[in-house]
Amino acid sequence: MLIVINLVLIAFFLLDAPVGFYAAHTPYILRPIGRTITDLGKSGWILFASALLFFEALAVIRLAPTLKARFRAILVSHMAFYVFVSVAGSGLLVNLAKRIVGRARPGLYEEWTAYGLNPFSGARFESFPSGHATTVGAFLMAMALLAPPYRLLFLIMGLWLGFSRVIVGAHYPSDVIAGLSFGAWFSVTMAIVFARHGLFFRQEPDGWPVLRRPIPLLTRPNWKSAPFPPRGVPPKREMEETTE
Repeated sequence: MLIVINLVLIAFFLLDAPVGFYAAHTPYILRPIGRTITDLGKSGWILFASALLFFEALAVIRLAPTLKARFRAILVSHMAFYVFVSVAGSGLLVNLAKRIVGRARPGLYEEWTAYGLNPFSGARFESFPSGHATTVGAFLMAMALLAPPYRLLFLIMGLWLGFSRVIVGAHYPSDVIAGLSFGAWFSVTMAIVFARHGLFFRQEPDGWPVLRRPIPLLTRPNWKSAPFPPRGVPPKREMEETTE
């Protein structure tokens, strides 16, 4: 939290004004790219997909012929519910916060500068924190907890999707940093809540939430034990013979 607060303050005092001036006086070369990727940060498709997956898993729990299939369906239902709660909960809180703060968007830089506040005055004054960035932070942190081997990929995706809001001129850098951090923090908090109720996660001795058991589709395959591993990876039998 201390690191995030300092990053937000540094961006607020050093980066936001130049970005606002640039947005007001210079056409964005990267704006078409930003418009292409920024819609991926909308919460609608994530909430719809996770809700659909949750209800499908509930149906499978009732109809599955084997205990193993039911267990897998329960696992999927917990995963979908966790993603839904993380994205929906963080989105509701951040939308309330941005209305209370009432920061003017970069498009109003000439009139309000980067520090103008006008609470409860509509969408043009809902810049801090970024709702899109909050959704991205919540969703990709949830995915990082569900699939730890790919957390670096999710981090890179989060930065690009979050700062696409700066590229299209909808938010200042401090808005994005605050949104990404809040969304990520909310997903971790929800994972801890799930762990304390014995659902899907467990807590390590240091308090960090981890999966109770790996999700097969979200883990890296063990090529060494595969019957036909990729080129360059010797099969298990050959490895045993060479070690003998």
